[in-house]
Amino acid sequence: MSKIAFIAPDKQLYLQGKRIIKDLGLEQKIDIYLARLKRAITLAQRLQNEDVDVIVCRGGTATSIIDSNIRIPVVEIPITGQDLAQLFHEAKKITGLPAPKLAMVAFRNMTHDIEVLSNILGINLTILPLNNMNDISTKNEEIDSNTVDVVAGGRRSVLLAARKGIKTLLVKSGDYSIKTALFEAKKIVLARKIEKEYAQEFKALVDFSSDGIISVNQERIIKVFNPTAERLLNLPAKETLGKNADTILSFINLNPCLQSGQEFIGQTTQVNNCWLSFNIAPIIVDRIITGAIITFQDITRVQEIETKIRNDVLARKFVAKYQFKNIIGSSPEVVESKRIAQEIAPIDATVLIYGESGTGKELFAQSIHNNSQRRNGPFVAINCAALPSNLLESELFGYVEGAFTGANKKGKQGLFEMAHRGTIFLDEISEMDKYGQNRLLRVLQEKQVMRLGDDKVIPVDVRIIAATNKNLVELISENLFRQDLFYRLKLLTLDLPPLRERSGDVKLLALHFVELFKKKYNKNLDFSPAAYECLDEHHWPGNVREFMYFIERLVIIANEKIITDSVVRKYWDRKHTANICNPPVSSSATSEKDRIIEALAECKSNISRTAHMLNMDRTTLYKKLRSYNIQVMKAY
Repeated sequence: MSKIAFIAPDKQLYLQGKRIIKDLGLEQKIDIYLARLKRAITLAQRLQNEDVDVIVCRGGTATSIIDSNIRIPVVEIPITGQDLAQLFHEAKKITGLPAPKLAMVAFRNMTHDIEVLSNILGINLTILPLNNMNDISTKNEEIDSNTVDVVAGGRRSVLLAARKGIKTLLVKSGDYSIKTALFEAKKIVLARKIEKEYAQEFKALVDFSSDGIISVNQERIIKVFNPTAERLLNLPAKETLGKNADTILSFINLNPCLQSGQEFIGQTTQVNNCWLSFNIAPIIVDRIITGAIITFQDITRVQEIETKIRNDVLARKFVAKYQFKNIIGSSPEVVESKRIAQEIAPIDATVLIYGESGTGKELFAQSIHNNSQRRNGPFVAINCAALPSNLLESELFGYVEGAFTGANKKGKQGLFEMAHRGTIFLDEISEMDKYGQNRLLRVLQEKQVMRLGDDKVIPVDVRIIAATNKNLVELISENLFRQDLFYRLKLLTLDLPPLRERSGDVKLLALHFVELFKKKYNKNLDFSPAAYECLDEHHWPGNVREFMYFIERLVIIANEKIITDSVVRKYWDRKHTANICNPPVSSSATSEKDRIIEALAECKSNISRTAHMLNMDRTTLYKKLRSYNIQVMKAY
């Protein structure tokens, strides 16, 4: 099914359109039909269910399709000055008169600017406009054969005029008019494609949001009800979409938002024994409130996440256990990275570490801390992508009693306070939102923090080491990262090489990990030289982390005493990783897109499992889904 449908109300236009479509080489993009009036309306109703983006038509048939409220845009073929001149030329031929009086019976959509053109061309023209099909008989009765030489119009108008003994001409569209309409239709197809892409991006964001999302229009009719809203409110979307919000969301007063645009942030309510935090914000288009959006969060779940993160951090006791000697590798690339890190370690300044996922950014951060003047102070690490922005803010800066619903009654220290006189490691700094970036910049500038809900500042003495696997310069150009914060962070920088660029290090790492896991799992095995060569040939997109997990898996499941290259291939899990000993030529966007699609299929569209398999965080995966326009069909 093509995206453009050309509906011709008569055979002459059908044949003409078919010829022009062929001349333009658009046979694969345009389907042509012969239908008029009621049959054309029935056809258009069918086409709107078959993914057609635009209809090209003419005259009364076009008007009838538009008036039937079809949801497909209709491009009308107008009468141009060229068509009018041709019509007048034919009128002179059939009458033998130098200036025949011409009457045109046509729908208003065909006569735009015709009156002006007739004056310019010196044509004696009377226009009898039609609003609907019933007007044809009435307008023909108004024609006086004594004052009109020729009547031009559609098939029925011409037939009625001929019965009165008046010479007639069937209105025809020139090739130029048809081509113009077809080119306009192509522009509409492109615009609708872009619109659909935006709609799919929005749908993906809504469907896979961890927040419940509901939108209503000005009449309070529910238009969006995402899966999380279904779960939190225990209501299926099919029973809520199209219904009045007052009957579904009786616990929410939408009047202030819909009438005056008031926002409500952090409201709480209890639904089905579940405490929810919800926000209400107006949807404003051209300064007019067209609806509202409501977002929900499960307060209990938010508290559980906060508790888990805090416990994870406390369990580490804020101790950096790695030194530079623990960084294995003798390649020139890693040796240079260690040299630079050792140079900057004693300098009490901010450090920004660049490196792909799995290259050991935290290993270097801990080593820098342990070789700095702050080695006796705490080392606090947090992954900025692991928490929603509101929780990240409370974790970094802390809060006082009553700062928000569900806050600890005694308040809580933030990680900056806990890292006082030590180092704080902010992993995946690129995932921090703009508001968090603003607050971080203030900490860097003022050396003090303010807890959420408090009006007092707390001095902190902290060295910041940040890390990212993204190009921050590109994020700055996309307005996703503050330029001034970037300059504050990049005082000292460290680039970590990916494993594929560390010549000779694969064997050293393999020897280390094999001995480590042999002891851990009480196994007795050795690797052949060919096995090391096989491992060295692999691309290792997940870098040292991926390599370590593969060696651990191999040690656990292999029952051979000597691990050869054939044994390595035997235990290589092709379902979850790229083929070993067959490294990809390049990590192009296309191959990455394919890997994401394959991982989604393997994980049955489970985002968390897919992100884990691809060795990336959920936020990065969602961005790549939008970037590659991958639609995720979630199974519930």
